[in-house]
Amino acid sequence: MTSSGDGAPEGHRAGFACFIGRPNVGKSTLMNALVGTKVAITSSRPQTTRRAIRGIVHRPDAQLVVVDTPGLHKPRTLLGERLDSLVRSTLTEVDAIGFCVPADQPVGPGDKYIARELAGVKKTPVVAIVTKTDLAAPQQVAEQLLAVGRLGEFADIVPCSAVDGFQVGLVGDLLISHLPEGMPLYPEGDLTDEPEQVLISELIREAALEGVRDELPHSIAVVVDEMAPREGRADLVDVYAHLYVERSSQKGIIIGHKGSRLREVGAAARRQIEALLGTKVFLDLRVSVLKDWQRDPKQLRRLGFYD
Repeated sequence: MTSSGDGAPEGHRAGFACFIGRPNVGKSTLMNALVGTKVAITSSRPQTTRRAIRGIVHRPDAQLVVVDTPGLHKPRTLLGERLDSLVRSTLTEVDAIGFCVPADQPVGPGDKYIARELAGVKKTPVVAIVTKTDLAAPQQVAEQLLAVGRLGEFADIVPCSAVDGFQVGLVGDLLISHLPEGMPLYPEGDLTDEPEQVLISELIREAALEGVRDELPHSIAVVVDEMAPREGRADLVDVYAHLYVERSSQKGIIIGHKGSRLREVGAAARRQIEALLGTKVFLDLRVSVLKDWQRDPKQLRRLGFYD
């Protein structure tokens, strides 16, 4: 492959694509599958993603930067409104959009709502992606492809499964085909542009979300207060983090009987953080109540959710 004058291979494409869909349709799992490693947290709980996390796919002929957005929904809190405006601003800044609809559930009002929103984004090509084909029979997948085709005008429609890898590469090919030609935007080897502390706080939140009651997911926020190598120990990093909930009763759920639940959360999160950093980790977790933080502009700013 020859090089163009600016150092990029001839025909090299580089740009941004975002995944959009209602909550819990597999956007984060698909992004992780495309990147080849975990850069976004995933959970069986809807609305796990709270930030526009970028994952970077490196290929010899292209660099695709995938922006994983929170699920688009009708917001009920100030946090919900901020997440919604984050999604809308992302839609106007990318080169291609992947609209995710799961294969195993009928097309619903949420999908139609998003399809109407996308119809208003005139200049950006939209690839409709039928996700989770591993959970649906072939006939169901075929019917879903037809149903999705009726939702709007799409550049492509493709079925895939991030879990078993079915056509994940094709999803990447289709998104890359809509990117402009140009130099790579990030150095080879970078898989995300998220700061390590943000990734770590997300891994802790993922561990805290596992196995808790339904009312908790949106009430948990995590902030890494301090993180540094331990003095005299090159192989150990100390991480001090705070889990914030909205009510005392939620604090009790997170901590568990005599601290048992919090110890489980800490152990699960520590394993993930050690894999991320490639070093041993000492993790200190504290739980505090920030009353109704999802509705309080000052607390939202403190936790990193800006207007």
